[in-house]
Amino acid sequence: MTTPATPPLPQAHPQERPGPAVHGPVAPGMVPGLSNYVSPIAVRPATFGDALASEWTKIRSVRSTMWTLGTMVALLLGIGVLVAFGVDAASDAPGGEAGNDVLSLGFFGVLLGSVCVITLGVLTIASEFGTGMIRTTLTACPSRSRVLMAKAVVFFLLVFVLTTVTTAVVAMLQTAVLGGGASASGADWIRATVGIGLYTALLGLLSLAVGTIVRHSAGAITIMIGVVLLPLVLALFMAVNQLTRLRELLFEYSVPSQIAALYESSITESGPSGWEPVAIMFLLTAVVLVVANLALNRRDV
Repeated sequence: MTTPATPPLPQAHPQERPGPAVHGPVAPGMVPGLSNYVSPIAVRPATFGDALASEWTKIRSVRSTMWTLGTMVALLLGIGVLVAFGVDAASDAPGGEAGNDVLSLGFFGVLLGSVCVITLGVLTIASEFGTGMIRTTLTACPSRSRVLMAKAVVFFLLVFVLTTVTTAVVAMLQTAVLGGGASASGADWIRATVGIGLYTALLGLLSLAVGTIVRHSAGAITIMIGVVLLPLVLALFMAVNQLTRLRELLFEYSVPSQIAALYESSITESGPSGWEPVAIMFLLTAVVLVVANLALNRRDV
């Protein structure tokens, strides 16, 4: 006589297995008697402040920031002091350079230091495209415009503060070596420190925008170095009379000429003066940032 097969016991659905009893009021969406996990950590949507904190953690923890900005500070200080001692040794009498002529000696260090700022601006975002980290960044913060804006704000403030402080120290050292700084007006000092800091930070921000569009570190850095140097190089070879006006425009609106204009030591007789170079760079950077934002939102990563 065969024993009848025992029918299998009904299996509870994985999502319906009984768990510890829920005591007290039942939260919306919870099923009494079932194991529903509720995290004790408050869940809230990410804010722009969270994006700023994330980007600040990134930029201060990578080695490229230390090397690029450290090299920039070394160039500003080293070249500025060396030029001051060289001018002092070449002059017939101490303090031969006076007023804003002393401040203008910082031009050489700023021009070379801007290459470091350009490099860091590109690497701030292009390196994430190269390593694939941008996918993680956009997963944590799906708003691409917020990510780009957070990177721009953190980068701009960092470079602006560091450049302004360093150029102020260089100006004081050069004044101590050569003298004559007392005859420079307050407006000259502000342009030679705050103005240079704003212009350099905007130039780096332009590099960040170009890096967003190109998405390749070497390519974007090459483009930005061309933006800085190519107008002067082209102007040097435009010896034809028909290109005289174009040659003058390239000289007047090149990056080196605009930096010199902030020191009231323009390379050309005409062109931007006073705070005009900062306004020009601001408008150019704003336009390219808008294009970068559109490209970031419309393309896959």
